[in-house]
Amino acid sequence: MLIGVPKEIKDHEFRVGLTPTGVRALVAAGHEVKVESRAGASIGYADDRYAAAGAQIAAGAAEVFDCPMVIKVKEPQPAEIGLLREGQILFTYLHLAANAGLTRQLVERKIIGIAYETVTDAQGRLPLLTPMSEVAGRIAIQAGATSLQMNHGGSGVLLGGVPGVMPGKVVILGAGTVGTEAAKMALGLGADVTIVDINLSRLRYLDDIFGGRLKTCFSQTGAIEALVTDADLVIGSVLIPGKSAPKLISRVLLGKMRPGSVLVDVAIDQGGCAETSRPTTHSQPTYVESGVVHYCVTNMPAACARTSTQALTHATLPYALKIASLGYREALRQDAGLLNGLNLHQGQVTHPNVAVDLGYEYQPLRF
Repeated sequence: MLIGVPKEIKDHEFRVGLTPTGVRALVAAGHEVKVESRAGASIGYADDRYAAAGAQIAAGAAEVFDCPMVIKVKEPQPAEIGLLREGQILFTYLHLAANAGLTRQLVERKIIGIAYETVTDAQGRLPLLTPMSEVAGRIAIQAGATSLQMNHGGSGVLLGGVPGVMPGKVVILGAGTVGTEAAKMALGLGADVTIVDINLSRLRYLDDIFGGRLKTCFSQTGAIEALVTDADLVIGSVLIPGKSAPKLISRVLLGKMRPGSVLVDVAIDQGGCAETSRPTTHSQPTYVESGVVHYCVTNMPAACARTSTQALTHATLPYALKIASLGYREALRQDAGLLNGLNLHQGQVTHPNVAVDLGYEYQPLRF
């Protein structure tokens, strides 16, 4: 199969769909790979490294998007929509439930959209979302700690405190991969950390592995209100695969937070978990509403693009090889978890949660 890897054009998006090592593996399996010139240049993967791995270097995006299968990182941007064609396999993050306009355009283009974020493994986990969730969870604390500085509009709280001064309070909504990684980072800084979730088994697990250093709380409205109101930094990390994130922080609740406190909404890819959250970019990552600093960057892992690209390729490559070698229908037929990643198929919405959230008729793929 001929596979295209474009240069990402989202604001400050320096990740790339495949590393040179990933290209080498696909070429060794008998496939052809076209990589857009300078696709990985910003993170140390110059064109000559891709060429040495067996890739053809394409002068522009049009040549790459002419391939039957495209592997990228972020959802198609407006300038890329017109390059997509009917029956083309698009293997990337899509996050469609939070973007009705993009969904409509991709449905009209009749592409085959396999979304990293809804692929599952045999245990029901999200193997292609996990690596970026790990990165985002760690970045969330770095971004939150920076945003708390007064020169960034924050309240001037140092998360770890100093001797004689209490540490900052961090509340993490969601105990999945993002939440767990955020907790590790926040505890490492010496913060007072509470994590909230509806899964008691998960909370018991975290309580055990963190040895009591991490506070856990069952997710109830009253508990969330009390914790958020008293927090210096709130991390939003709730996730329901394929669905818009639940709004756990109302505008009224946000208004009760202390001026200069910070909300880092990692769930913004799925619409955000606060009523006041709206997408931001690395160029303009924050805004202030009701006195609270909001950090809602939709591609947080791009800030550490080299690490992120390596981690992402490690996860996606086995699936890419399967799709390219077997053909997408046979690959989906053999792998039910990969089938869960099929969000769109030639004009139909094929993921139930996306269909429900956006008002489409759910049409499962028929073999």
